[in-house]
Amino acid sequence: MAFTPTLESRLAVREQPSRSHVMPQRWEKLAFLHWRWDVAEIQRTLPPGLFVDTFQGDAWLAIVPFYMRGIRPRFCPPVPGISDFLELNVRTYVHDAQGRPGVWFYSLDCNQPLAVWTARNFFHLPYQHARMSAKVSDGCIDYRCQRRGEVAESRFRYRIATDSQAAVPGSLAFFLAERYLLFSQTPRGIRCGQVHHTPYPLAEVELETWDVNPLLQAGFADPQRQPDHIIGSSGVRVVVYPLTA
Repeated sequence: MAFTPTLESRLAVREQPSRSHVMPQRWEKLAFLHWRWDVAEIQRTLPPGLFVDTFQGDAWLAIVPFYMRGIRPRFCPPVPGISDFLELNVRTYVHDAQGRPGVWFYSLDCNQPLAVWTARNFFHLPYQHARMSAKVSDGCIDYRCQRRGEVAESRFRYRIATDSQAAVPGSLAFFLAERYLLFSQTPRGIRCGQVHHTPYPLAEVELETWDVNPLLQAGFADPQRQPDHIIGSSGVRVVVYPLTA
């Protein structure tokens, strides 16, 4: 029997753990592009022990391009050329049998080989090598990603508004953005990782260019429509904790 997350359990995972973290970092210039998706289709893609997390009966599938900054092990300084890179992930939202809400990643494209190796080996996440670039001109972010071995290049042009606020608990934006746990498939079974940060300062996004290549690469069909929900954030400072059962 699996317990369904409650609002109280969703708020509880925002609390900072008492144990030591392993990595500080910053996530910046995030765009969350979300599509409603069939619950049964998402469930078929999940490993045993994980269950689709829904909002008003809908599952959600997302593409999230953003900047990773200042990534480093605890007690170590940032390293030029290594600590800053780009990431684009494809994700859905799940919970485990205990009712803990989190994220399931189908892919995480990244242009830093060391980060790909570290995430694969220590967090068992499906990181992929990619050629990526992101340029900002007049406030518009031109974000490009081409996964190694793929012909298609994904491109996202978006502008994040300057006015922002935290999501209201219980709202759709809260359900989609306020995620502090991730689940990964390891040789020892499903494990849970936690991050901690202040609530996202969320803002409207003007989306000029987008594509669904990352969804197709993850094995999903083309939704043949614009994202059903778009929101962005200037970013947050994050601390990352080791995997637990």
